[in-house]
Amino acid sequence: MTRRWTVIFDLGGVLIDWDPRHLYRKLFGGDEAAMEEFLGTVCTPDWNERQDAGRSFADAEAELIAAYPGKAALIRAWNARFDEMIPGAIDGAVAVMQELKARGTPLYALSNWSAETFAGQPRRFPFLAHFDGIVVSGNEGVIKPDPRIFRLLMDRYKVPAEAAVFIDDNPRNAEAASALGIHGIHFRSHAALRRELAALGLL
Repeated sequence: MTRRWTVIFDLGGVLIDWDPRHLYRKLFGGDEAAMEEFLGTVCTPDWNERQDAGRSFADAEAELIAAYPGKAALIRAWNARFDEMIPGAIDGAVAVMQELKARGTPLYALSNWSAETFAGQPRRFPFLAHFDGIVVSGNEGVIKPDPRIFRLLMDRYKVPAEAAVFIDDNPRNAEAASALGIHGIHFRSHAALRRELAALGLL
């Protein structure tokens, strides 16, 4: 008997092309070195992760501006101009997701994302309505790769680990899913994803 799989997608870096460089390259006038220094020392991945885990941007900005008052405008731009970090969808991966949906595959999303900046994305990306459920870390107060957020999704939507496939562009998150008995896939390209899903009999 063919296994009945449920597929869980990460969003940023898999279905949605999110990268702060899309915005900050404009703000730094193409000065790559200055941009990378700012993203590596001021608005760092660790700083952003705390918003993904539920911290408000008001608190995040206040803390950072106190430490870097000369960078206040650049710091505030992260939230104020967030949509400019997203030029669009990753069309090849969205096509795979839509093909799975057409085949009747149960689909969920599990994303590390601030609740504040995620709120407007369903209007921008109508394909998000195709999911049977979406878990956003900023609403839950816990982020991947913490196993609690995977268990939260599985408990909420009654998805057994052994029947789940999880796709993420961060290998640590795919590995965390695998450690829970989920079939974790490290997303590298839509073509590679299609091959891996076909091998499971999903496409």
